[in-house]
Amino acid sequence: MPDLATLTIAGPITTLTFNRPDAHNALSIAMLTDAHRCMDEVESLARSDSAPTVLVVTGAGRSFCAGMDLKEVIIEDDPTLPVQLLESLARLTHRIRLLPMVVVGRVNGAAIGGGCGLVTVCDLAITHADAKLGFPEVDLGLCPAVVAPWLVRKIGPGKARQVLLSGGLMSGATAFEFGIVSSTVETRDELDGAVRKLTNTLATGGREALGATKKLLNTLDGSNDLDILLEAAKLSASVLATEDAQNRLKARRK
Repeated sequence: MPDLATLTIAGPITTLTFNRPDAHNALSIAMLTDAHRCMDEVESLARSDSAPTVLVVTGAGRSFCAGMDLKEVIIEDDPTLPVQLLESLARLTHRIRLLPMVVVGRVNGAAIGGGCGLVTVCDLAITHADAKLGFPEVDLGLCPAVVAPWLVRKIGPGKARQVLLSGGLMSGATAFEFGIVSSTVETRDELDGAVRKLTNTLATGGREALGATKKLLNTLDGSNDLDILLEAAKLSASVLATEDAQNRLKARRK
């Protein structure tokens, strides 16, 4: 079985790729486990003399990450699976944010729910105008608790309230207007060139200076707080377990 998350190292630029293209890189416990394994390696690299300056986060195929795998959040045999998944996602977002390198999201396609949350954790993110992004959790009877702290830090509480309570999806162009991504290109074909230009520029920066700046920014905006993310995971899991949420998810799966 192939790794469901992979790491590619190319000098000062390292790439973390979610690798479930047949499932639009939906968040499963197995994929998150592989992503955490990759993060172990990234954190080890960060402590070495050859530490990368940039980490690119992206998805294999035509999607970035389509959110939670419905098979693992519909409670049938094991009611603990949703809790495990949400806590693992919360810890992954925290680990990504605390990296000393600049994290760039290459948002190559759909970034939905938890997938869009992963976009907001990145320091910078680029997508194309027609990509689909957003937080449709409330449409499914769910609470977007795990992603909410990151979205508030990214675009502010007022805009975050509008986005999370409205639900639905938006285009990459609209996501740029909200500040969810830092830039867009017109077409998918232009994305790699834009990401390459940005990452090459970032890679020329001072590694220690970038790391110190990120550490300060994380202190200023509260990114170091893991406890709020773990509490958010519990809240999200409790809402997910309600009859309304489960019925909506089952109907969606059909």
